[in-house]
Amino acid sequence: MRILILLLSVFTFLGLFAPAQMRTDSFLKRVLESGKDSLMQQVLRQKEKYRIQIIYTRIDRDAFNKPSFRNFYFNTGDSLYYYPASTVKLPLALLSLEKLNRMKVPGVNKYTTLQYDSSWSGQKALYRDSTAQTGLPSIAQFIRKAFLISDNDAYNRMYEFVGQQEINRSLHAKGYRLMRIVRQFMRLSEEENRHTNQIRFLSASGKTIFTELAAFNRDSFDFSRPALLGKGYLNWKDSMVNEPMNFTRHNNIPLVDLQQILQSVLFPLSVPEKQRFRLSRDDYAFLYRYLSQYPSETPYPKYDTALFNDSYAKFYFAYGGRRLPDYIRVFNKVGWAYGCLTDVSYVADFRHQTEFMLTATIYANEDEILNDDKYEFETVGFPFFYQLGQTIYKYDLYRKRKYSPDLKAFKLTYEHRDAKDDRPSIKNVDN
Repeated sequence: MRILILLLSVFTFLGLFAPAQMRTDSFLKRVLESGKDSLMQQVLRQKEKYRIQIIYTRIDRDAFNKPSFRNFYFNTGDSLYYYPASTVKLPLALLSLEKLNRMKVPGVNKYTTLQYDSSWSGQKALYRDSTAQTGLPSIAQFIRKAFLISDNDAYNRMYEFVGQQEINRSLHAKGYRLMRIVRQFMRLSEEENRHTNQIRFLSASGKTIFTELAAFNRDSFDFSRPALLGKGYLNWKDSMVNEPMNFTRHNNIPLVDLQQILQSVLFPLSVPEKQRFRLSRDDYAFLYRYLSQYPSETPYPKYDTALFNDSYAKFYFAYGGRRLPDYIRVFNKVGWAYGCLTDVSYVADFRHQTEFMLTATIYANEDEILNDDKYEFETVGFPFFYQLGQTIYKYDLYRKRKYSPDLKAFKLTYEHRDAKDDRPSIKNVDN
């Protein structure tokens, strides 16, 4: 009996570390194989090498325009780690707005000026923001910068506002148990990432309305799932380390959770109530605009459109100088770092009345060395994403629908940049 119990314990322990089954639906596999591009097919055949994961979300409407969603998967599973990079900026923006709403402090909202003090080692004070029309920082401006061209400092400031403890407790409470956001995009220790700044909200006259005290997260994290990438990497001293880079204690967002988070923002009633973010009607309108607006349409920040063109962060429709058709808008968030390229998107075609979601990630790093800035984004990653987007778009465009969707909720009025605006454009961005 003792031997049996011992054997069962061993098998249970080993089962904790056994790789979960990767899911591939035959339907999506057939759709992907219908693509004619040779590079795309080559990458799909080597899905293990490129660590490909794809989720196509088919959206159907009923007679009352109520949407229903069905996900189809290609090589998707929680055990296949990808570095989420800037896609973490999406949940941070939502959590920032949610926290503002929960605070219920008169005069404090996403447009209110913030002042960041330095309260611990590694922290940086922030009192001005030259990209904003007011010249002052705000949560609204951080979200604009995070969505338009994926600004890293904007993410750091939202991380500091929400705080490491609240970020992870909130996401876990919403059912995203495997999500983990524990690092800023700065060279900080784990201890420093647990500390967040003191933040002061100011009125228009400069008077302090509310002070958020510096905080420290004492919660523990589950780092039991190993996450390794590559065969070597350059450390912060530019010295080669001949072993895989360890991401076990880094940020983590399973691809299925990333897709669900975007769906919960664009279609909140389609997810269980506990998964929804507590946002106002104005919050939703604000998010829809900046998830889909182009840099050229945005006066503040005024980005250099030669460097940050309208296709800059729209991987499924933009490659090699291509422009998105004027009748299509993509509501999305992308990320790229350490050879991993990721995009979570909702696509609305107003001319043909079609819509779908597409979420995918690829690892484009032929030499398997990380931190050397030698990734195949231009030759493999971006071309693959473009062909993937066009293949799914073509399928969705011609598939039969019982009811044509009414997409007026996503037909937005965007900002306009004055052609006579002679302010210098922003060229240098950490993103």
